[in-house]
Amino acid sequence: MDALSETLKVLRLTSGIFLEADFSAPWCVDSAPGEDDISHFLPDAEHVAIFHLLVEGACRTRLADGGEVLDLAAGDLLMFPHSDTHVLGSDLHLNPTHAASLVRPDAASSGLMRIRHGGSGPRTRFICGYMACDKRLCRPLLSGLPRMLHVALGDDPATRWMVSALQHGAQETHAPQSGREAVMGRLAELLFVEALRCYIRQLPEEQRGWLAGLRDPYVGKALALMHARPDQDWQVDSLASGVGLSRSALADRFSALIGEPPMQYLARWRMALAAQYLARTNDAVARIGERVGYESEAAFNRAFKREFGAPPAAWRRGARLARATAASKRE
Repeated sequence: MDALSETLKVLRLTSGIFLEADFSAPWCVDSAPGEDDISHFLPDAEHVAIFHLLVEGACRTRLADGGEVLDLAAGDLLMFPHSDTHVLGSDLHLNPTHAASLVRPDAASSGLMRIRHGGSGPRTRFICGYMACDKRLCRPLLSGLPRMLHVALGDDPATRWMVSALQHGAQETHAPQSGREAVMGRLAELLFVEALRCYIRQLPEEQRGWLAGLRDPYVGKALALMHARPDQDWQVDSLASGVGLSRSALADRFSALIGEPPMQYLARWRMALAAQYLARTNDAVARIGERVGYESEAAFNRAFKREFGAPPAAWRRGARLARATAASKRE
């Protein structure tokens, strides 16, 4: 198993389609949902990445605070891993309209939201979706992604079927079939994973970071071993043996690509997993410690407190109280 697959297995990804947008030139919108919008359709999400799949027409985009302007065509996937606000339009010199003010629910499509906006010129259509996950577990992945990720899926025969499937799913919103929401969610997740794979392939050779480490035959395998068996008593020697490299060579290679030594990375990953287990399960603290590689509860307690500032049991109570408080505010 590769490191990306092992990581995705435990990320508790939630995915789906939440909006269809139909624009006609001239138009310009200030996009990305605000915190209130996210809490409405994803009340338990800790972190949300937004994506737009351009299914018809063309437009331009940039981040709301400036930077590079990209030209988009049908089949392009635009992702904002850190939920940055961005501008989309046929003409970015126009005063942008806030997209949130244009959203209308579509009663015929099981809660899907819609936007129709613009003049009488050429048409541009988007399917917009989301990926939500635990921010602690996503940290290695998110740290390696740019604020705006652009992938031309329409040019790749291997991914063209996903674009077509999402287009077909969007066309069914006025006559939804059983299981459509689940199917669209899985397709959104596949789209996210394929975008990551395309992005990794396009990284320059000199790139550093977690995603670049996945591509390295030795570091990628070491990451996969740690993610697959976080409970194992890994040492740099055993990892090096597992990937077929000397201890010093792996340590140097890992630190150069990932930005920290293997054991430091493993400790942070174990704590992220432990926090998820504490928040999502009723397992005993000692059992959770064992699952993430600690033989004694005392050692686990010390490591967890160093990372989060509170012992596991106290942190669990605080996390559950925060979730309950947030839920009561939404009611």
